Amino acid sequence: MTSSPLIEARGLRYRYDDGTAALDGVDFQLFPGETVALFGPNGSGKTTFIHHLNGLLAGEGFLRVCGLTVEKRNLAEIRRKVGMVFQDSDEQLFMPTVLDDVAFGPLNLGRTPEAAVQAALGALEQVRMQRAAAKAPYHLSAGEKKRVALAGVLAMEPEVLVLDEPTTFLDPPAQRDLAALLRRLPQAKILITHDAAFARALANRAAFFENGRIVADGPVADIVDRFHWEPSATAAPRP
Repeated sequence: MTSSPLIEARGLRYRYDDGTAALDGVDFQLFPGETVALFGPNGSGKTTFIHHLNGLLAGEGFLRVCGLTVEKRNLAEIRRKVGMVFQDSDEQLFMPTVLDDVAFGPLNLGRTPEAAVQAALGALEQVRMQRAAAKAPYHLSAGEKKRVALAGVLAMEPEVLVLDEPTTFLDPPAQRDLAALLRRLPQAKILITHDAAFARALANRAAFFENGRIVADGPVADIVDRFHWEPSATAAPRP
C-alpha cells in the first residue's frame, strides 16, 4: 500500500495499576479503506488497545491516529476522527429521542442546533433509521439501537470506525443487516469480535491478540484456520 496508515502503533505497552501487563509491545497498522478484525481470548488486550486509539488510556510506545500523535493537545480532534461504537448500545443512547441522541455529538463539537439536526438526519438516513427520529431509544429493537448508536458516531464524520463486539444481542437477520450496512460505509473499520462468520463477511484481514501482543496478522480465513477461531456460537458478552 502506498497511502499512509490511518492508525500506526509501534511497541505499544500498557500496565494496569495492579501490575497487569495488558499490552506488551503491540505493532499495528490500519490503512484507508481497510476493515480489520481483532480476534483473541478475553483479557488478551483487544479492548485495552482500542481504548488507546482515542486517548481513553495512555501507555508507552508510538501511536499515531489520522496523522496526529495521541497526546492531550490532540485528543479532541482524534476523538472526532475515531468513532467508537460500544458493545452495548444502551451505553450510548441516553437522550429522550433518537434525533436528540444522534445530534448530541455534533452539538458537542460546537455546531449550531440547526446544523447538528441536519447532520443527525443525514446520519440516520445512512443507517436507514430516519423514520425513528422522534421515537424514544428504549422503544427500539436491539438491531435498531445498534444502527442509531452507529448514526450517532457517523454524525461526527469520523475517518475510522471502531466497533466492539458489534453482533452482541443481535439475532441472525439483524447481524446480516448490520454487515450489509457496514459494507456500504466508506470509513476504515476495526472490529473486535468473537464472530468469525461476521469477520469473514466484512474484514480484509485479522489480527490475533494473545497475552497483550499481536501474535499473527493476515487474511481472515488464515487466522481463523490457524487458531481454530470459531467460538461465535458460544461466546458470551464480556463483562
